[in-house]
Amino acid sequence: MGGAVKEERRNRKRKREKQRRKPAADSSLLPTGDKNKPVDSTLISVSRSKTISKPNNASSFIDKMRARLSGGHFRMINEKLYTCSGDAALDYFKEDPQLFSVYHAGYQEQMSHWPEQPVNIIIKWIKDHDPSLVVADFGCGDARLSRNVKNKVFSIDLVSHDPSVIACDMANTPLDSSSVDVAVFCLSLMGINYPSYLQEAHRVLKPSGWLLIAEVKSRLDPNTGGADPGKFIKAVCDLGHSCVKKDSSNKMFALFYFKKKKDTQNVEGRKIDWPELKPCLYKRR
Repeated sequence: MGGAVKEERRNRKRKREKQRRKPAADSSLLPTGDKNKPVDSTLISVSRSKTISKPNNASSFIDKMRARLSGGHFRMINEKLYTCSGDAALDYFKEDPQLFSVYHAGYQEQMSHWPEQPVNIIIKWIKDHDPSLVVADFGCGDARLSRNVKNKVFSIDLVSHDPSVIACDMANTPLDSSSVDVAVFCLSLMGINYPSYLQEAHRVLKPSGWLLIAEVKSRLDPNTGGADPGKFIKAVCDLGHSCVKKDSSNKMFALFYFKKKKDTQNVEGRKIDWPELKPCLYKRR
């Protein structure tokens, strides 16, 4: 009888030892203190949630890498457009039209960091004037201007993903001479032959027509390697325009308001000293 009692006691002792050795949960997830205490079910849920979150972290990493690759592709295309001629840029996008979408996706991402966008100021200016004015939007991008005004707008760019956009070199458009009242260049004087774009705008503008130019400030800042804004204004005026207003109140860009002179015969054929505009190359974020 005594032997049976002793055996029972030994079995109970072994059972208690086994229970103590058995881990209740991952001890690394327990709070500081006795790691052998019973684990609250909330700690088990935390452990599970941490395990489940690993795929999300991997997904986030992949998204970041994709964003970096996309941003790098945008910067490459952006530099290409600033350092080649308009006809070369047209051929570039003809070879792979999808690059145009990549570029404008990156452009919109960059614009999202600007406190104010120049296209919105130009849209407001047009809305404040006669809705019968015919507008030519050179380098229209996503054609936002035409979608936000009642005016007739000729949207022009290198590639057309919309039937309303005319795909062509901005130096050689299908528009008739003296056919538009307002010509717009909103951050679109890209390319080493930008004067030819302004000459084309001068051709299609009616006498007393408006030429609106929005340009990144750094391109017209001699202190950072940009052009002298006075020389730029003079060159446009020598083309046959008068400068009505210059707005430099914005931190990121400057706005120029020109009017085509009624009589431009005395300026035709004049040699114009066009300043070189500094390329606007975006930094990695």
